[in-house]
Amino acid sequence: MAPSTFEQLLDHAATDRGIDPGFWDIWGVYHPTAPETKQAILRAMGLAADTPEDLERSLAALKSREWGRMLPPAIVAEESACAEFALNVPAEALGERAYVAVRREDGGSEDFELQLWDLPQDASAEMDGRTWVRKKASLPVRLPLGYHEITARVGSASATARYIVTPSRAWTDGRLGRGGRAAGIAISLYGVRSERNWGCGDFRDLLDLLDWAAGEMDASFIGLNPLHAIHNRRPFNTSPYLPNSVFYQNFIYLDVEGMEDFAGARRAQALRRSPAVAAEIEDLRRAPFVEYERVAALKMRFLKLLFAGFLREWRRGSAWAREFEAFVAREGELLETYATYEALDESLRRSDPDMWLWTQWPAAYQDPASPETRAFRKRRWRAVMLRQYIQWQIDIQLRRAQQNARDRRRSIGLYHDLALATDRFGADLWGHREFFISGARVGSPPDDFSPGGQDWAFPPPNAGRHREDGYRLFSEFIRKNCRHGGALRIDHVMRLFRLYWIPEGGDAAHGAYVRERNEDLVRVLALESVRNRVVIVGEDLGTVEPQIRETLARFGMLSYRLFYFEKRPDGEFKRPDEYPRQALVSSTTHDLPTLAGFWTGADLAARRAAGMLDEDGWRRQTEARALEKRKMLDALFDLGLMPPDRPRDPAAYPELTGELHSAVVGFLARTPSQLLAINQEDVTKETAQQNLPGTTWQYPNWGRKMRFSLEQLRQDPEALGYTAMFRDWIARTGRRNCEE
Repeated sequence: MAPSTFEQLLDHAATDRGIDPGFWDIWGVYHPTAPETKQAILRAMGLAADTPEDLERSLAALKSREWGRMLPPAIVAEESACAEFALNVPAEALGERAYVAVRREDGGSEDFELQLWDLPQDASAEMDGRTWVRKKASLPVRLPLGYHEITARVGSASATARYIVTPSRAWTDGRLGRGGRAAGIAISLYGVRSERNWGCGDFRDLLDLLDWAAGEMDASFIGLNPLHAIHNRRPFNTSPYLPNSVFYQNFIYLDVEGMEDFAGARRAQALRRSPAVAAEIEDLRRAPFVEYERVAALKMRFLKLLFAGFLREWRRGSAWAREFEAFVAREGELLETYATYEALDESLRRSDPDMWLWTQWPAAYQDPASPETRAFRKRRWRAVMLRQYIQWQIDIQLRRAQQNARDRRRSIGLYHDLALATDRFGADLWGHREFFISGARVGSPPDDFSPGGQDWAFPPPNAGRHREDGYRLFSEFIRKNCRHGGALRIDHVMRLFRLYWIPEGGDAAHGAYVRERNEDLVRVLALESVRNRVVIVGEDLGTVEPQIRETLARFGMLSYRLFYFEKRPDGEFKRPDEYPRQALVSSTTHDLPTLAGFWTGADLAARRAAGMLDEDGWRRQTEARALEKRKMLDALFDLGLMPPDRPRDPAAYPELTGELHSAVVGFLARTPSQLLAINQEDVTKETAQQNLPGTTWQYPNWGRKMRFSLEQLRQDPEALGYTAMFRDWIARTGRRNCEE
């Protein structure tokens, strides 16, 4: 029955487009989605929704488009003995035959004929005086995992669908699938200190960290912050979780002196030996925080020199140059678009230093496909090629790091992190903006941490456009971040199921959840996991619908469990044996207090200093923290992880003592969870966390360096003690490296 009122019509349209009718907050209060919010989100999706007539026309156009297409743009299916799909045809065509061509990813093909009348009917619809029927087709062909195409022709009409065959489960590495467990260290690569780097951690440091973790602790992996490209500008453009591009990496991680082209670059070597550069590097090393702008400027100066030398190789057509050309060909338009953005950004800011955002560029350059942009790319081909060269060098050094881990027989090696957000003023939005919604922002509803909700200030993905694309860009998004690693953490994995949308002009308290095609997305993720042999970890913290964890578990993806949050309904900490096996367990994250910071209240002091807590709030949270510490102590004592003659009173431990430190690590190591990741700060008892959510200039986010340098990790008695403690727990709990 057709909706009879505008509100009913809005409800119908919202349901059709995946807008939830409401949500339950963390206090158990239900918040219905307001009609105005539904209207605003529908408008952001491209539907006219101001009047009933507008909305009816919009819905009719959607229905006409859906039924008028013979095949959907993408079909995502589990591997089986036959290929199944639906065909939409007008009723008058039922006496005809359908000619179907299957083109496999490997280039093979098969052709079939189907009698439409004989196929089972799934649905029908009346539109514009015609009847359309949906027929279910099945072809006797077993398609392997991968991306294929099915083309159907009925009379003069034809359509093509991307047919994606996926596994039933994601990749499970080595002994993990047979009861094994592993452990590793999570680091912030930018903050690694050494006596040889140029003021921030680099890929040479990563090699040394892998050697240290494998040799000194028998760890199976090194967990990394997202390595995505960012603008390297403080304080607003240094978050690895708000990248310029999720497809490419930040060049500040390059080990410039370790590049093959550096060995024969006399000018670059002479510059490196100059007193001014030596002094700059030494100053950057000694700086208490990462000086992003200075590190980036120094490395880019050298990279341009090395690229100038490489151009001579390229013109000669050497084997080295052919490797570069093969890389560029593999990356294709995606890399060309990113490199063009980077070249344009540098060129336009050189002409106008105040032109910080691509939305400030001349209108012609805001369009990546405009004649002016194409002309720029042709005219400034060296500047574009430089960025392609830089990404090639990053790929070489990351591959070398993962190969080092494999050579050390590490089961996982590098554990990468894939950010949720994309900077709306970055390369991805410039080059692929049709894949994003322009009239809304992503955030989270009100909770006890943010009573007004959170506005994360980046646009939601355009699910319809991704499906029209056959999930090509989405699969590249996963594939690029699986490369050169053995595990991938999906930040805010709930994104694959639903996101909280805040309509343009509104606030976070008046948004709504919008559903994604989660089965399609999770299946594509599983396919890329298997193809790249990468374990998937879904960061499922916060309010998580049971269906989300059930789906992740069904596909063999690991949950993400934190010591602070794993509690029983009565508020007491869970025992280790109550943790799920199919999970990664950790002490904390970059956004939460370290163990030492939690114990001393350093995070509360930082929030107070940043103006995020008034005196009353600070007092109440300090009292709540004392209660949490008592519960934590009770859990550790009850398991026999603390000496029985020690007091249970938190006041007896003004700091995180050695025995407390060991007890918490032991607690986590004893869980059945497949993976254990301890943050670098929690290995060495550091009190300051990497990021203080809700701050920018008030706190040195994403710039804090490690307490110990790489050299000190191998020599300092205190650091050696921490290493020995962690190694001992790995050995005692059977979390030794689980290489097959």
